[in-house]
Amino acid sequence: MTAEETKKDSPFTLALIAGACSGTSVDASLHPLDTLRTRIQSEAGFWKTGGFKGCYRGFLSAVLGSAPGAAAFFSVYESTKTMQKKMTDSEHWTQHAFASSCGEVSACLVRVPTAVVTQNMQVGRYSSFSQAVTSTYASGGIGAFYMGYTTTVMREIPFAFIQFPLWEGLKKTWGQFQGAETSAAQGATCGSMAGAISSALTTPLDVAKTRIMLEEVVPGQAKKYTGTVGTISTILKNEGALALFKGIVPRVTWITIGGFIFFGAYEKSTELLWTTGVW
Repeated sequence: MTAEETKKDSPFTLALIAGACSGTSVDASLHPLDTLRTRIQSEAGFWKTGGFKGCYRGFLSAVLGSAPGAAAFFSVYESTKTMQKKMTDSEHWTQHAFASSCGEVSACLVRVPTAVVTQNMQVGRYSSFSQAVTSTYASGGIGAFYMGYTTTVMREIPFAFIQFPLWEGLKKTWGQFQGAETSAAQGATCGSMAGAISSALTTPLDVAKTRIMLEEVVPGQAKKYTGTVGTISTILKNEGALALFKGIVPRVTWITIGGFIFFGAYEKSTELLWTTGVW
């Protein structure tokens, strides 16, 4: 097997390192866009949660969770994809979809606690990282950090189901057209296009996730947002269908730009680690 062929199937550790680098690059550079998206989607509204001020609130928690979250995703994604190819001796878009879904379930174990802390800071509920962590824990223990886990997974799986087969498919088509493997920049472009499409289509699930994570727990009072279907139904009833697409512009912009950085950093990290002889 040549180096070019092997490059397609990254080893677990290589995928972990490259994924960590790419995830951190995106979250660190595009945090303000994520803050705007969260504020627009919140029930209180954009201006009441800070408007354009303090767009770097929650930056520390976002960055702390980005590397392990992305590393968890890509290590599981690459491992699952490679295992399937060995079992079937072929490659199909459904393998990419299944592998990315497995990766998302794993990554959400890190992403959800990070998002709970980050988003509550973005809307101004807490003034510091330590306050956000201690207050969240006091409100419900470890379980409070996983508020919205199911909804997040339900958002991430269809997102990944669309994005990664599309990314792999675009790279394959581009590579066949030019008669050579796609470069890191070309792979990043494919990732950007795939991210734009998948993020737009899954915005309603993102809005539901945000509402669940931001709802304050009041002792003795029933929760307004319960479960993905229940939350979407509540939003539809009280605010109309357009409310399910709140924040679509910053979300699509964030993921389009982020997709280029994310996939570009991942492929460049992988390429560098291969060519320097580390793997």
